Order: sequence, then C-alpha cells, then structure tokens
Amino acid sequence: MDLDQEILIDLCGLPIEPPKMREICSQCQRPMTVCYCDSLPSPPLCPSSRIILLQHPAEEKRCLRTAPMLELGLSDGKCLIFKGKKFPGVHHDLSEILRDPNTLLLYPSPNALDIATISAEKCPQTGYNVIILDGTWPQAKAIYSANPALHKLKQIKLLNRDTSNYIIRTQPADGCLSTLETGAICLSLLEKDSVYKTKLLEPLKLMCEFQLQNGAVSHQSKEFLIKNNSYPKLIGKRLNKVLKSAEQLKCNFS
Repeated sequence: MDLDQEILIDLCGLPIEPPKMREICSQCQRPMTVCYCDSLPSPPLCPSSRIILLQHPAEEKRCLRTAPMLELGLSDGKCLIFKGKKFPGVHHDLSEILRDPNTLLLYPSPNALDIATISAEKCPQTGYNVIILDGTWPQAKAIYSANPALHKLKQIKLLNRDTSNYIIRTQPADGCLSTLETGAICLSLLEKDSVYKTKLLEPLKLMCEFQLQNGAVSHQSKEFLIKNNSYPKLIGKRLNKVLKSAEQLKCNFS
C-alpha cells in the first residue's frame, strides 16, 4: 500500500459532520455548563476606588483565571486590565494613572504601608487607583523590576491571615490570594464595606465547588505541605525564596 492510499483510508475514517462545539457564554467566555455569571453581583458593584491590573502575558493563558470575575463584578471602568511586561508603553491611559497622586501600588516592599493604615485615612473624593501585578510571584517581581515608574508610587501591602478560597489551585504559601480575592479585600478595606469581599468572591466559590464535584481535589499550600513533610518534590531555589519572603512578612507584622 502506497502513501496516497494510506492517506485516503485515514480520511475515510473521519466523521462526516464536524464535532459539536460547546456553547460559550458571551459574558464570561466559559462553556455554559461552567458559567458563573449568575453568581456575579447584580447590578455590578460601583466603588469610588478602582482596581488596575498589570497582567503578565502568561497569566492570560491560564484556563481558570480570576481576573475576569473581578472585571465583571465591578461597574465599567472600575477594573482596568493592561497586558504586557513593560508599562506604560502604548497604554496612554495608564500613563495618566501612574501620574495620579491617589495611585497606590500593592507590592510588599520594605517601605510599603499596611493598606489598613491607608483605609483609616479620609478617602479622596475620586477614590484610589489600586495597582495589582497580576501573575505568579516571580512574574510580578519581573514586572516591578522592569518598570521604574512603579518604584515611584506609594506602595501598600495586604497583611492577609486568611486561607485562600481558591482551593483547587496550589498556592506557594499560606496567606497567598488569587487576583480576585486580593482586589475584593482591598476594595472592602478602602470602601469600608465588606459587601465587596462577600459578593465578589461568590463566582470563585461557585467555580471551585463545580470543579470539586467533577474530579478536582482541594489543595493545601506548598508551605503547608512542606511543613507537614508531604510536599512531593524537591524544594527549588525559586520556591525557597518565595517561602522565605512570605515568612519574613509574617515576622515583620505578626
């Protein structure tokens, strides 16, 4: 049998009708069977402050991202997403935000202030611009290092002691949060209203519940697994640095 005959036989085995594609939600862009839109705040919440996400390109490729939940849960213009590694670049709107004296960068540097300190002050009439670096910790550090404009901003840190609700994803350390959780807690503190944390986290809880019902398992943080001698891999240099940074933050603010 020659090559042309083999190809013809293979083609004969293909289905006549194309495979049926899953119906996709026009809003959250997820298959209708796992759409979380019914759990979004209705109407979307409208804080005086807004969240600005500087999203690493690799983050967009993740299938279970939480940034869209934050964007859909807030009114138009209250969650802006800029994608890239270097900013402001072509993002002219971002240049204006970076010049705004009410812009805050969420980044745990030694000089960063506890966000609770900021929330205790009188909120400006136009609210704050809270910049969050959206990506893994190494990706966030890379964005910060590559953008000197970020170094000039007033920096804040979120001293979280809660366990993440994103239980189907392994966090590097206890207290690490998803993008959605970080934004929701920041808004709850700055707006002095727990409704932002309560309502914005509903889609995440629904998504995790669905995944657990369909074969996913609940994950402990890598820090927890290491402390309990159940981490299945060798601890690399990168993970070790992340854990040391997390531990240092706990020592400084316990």
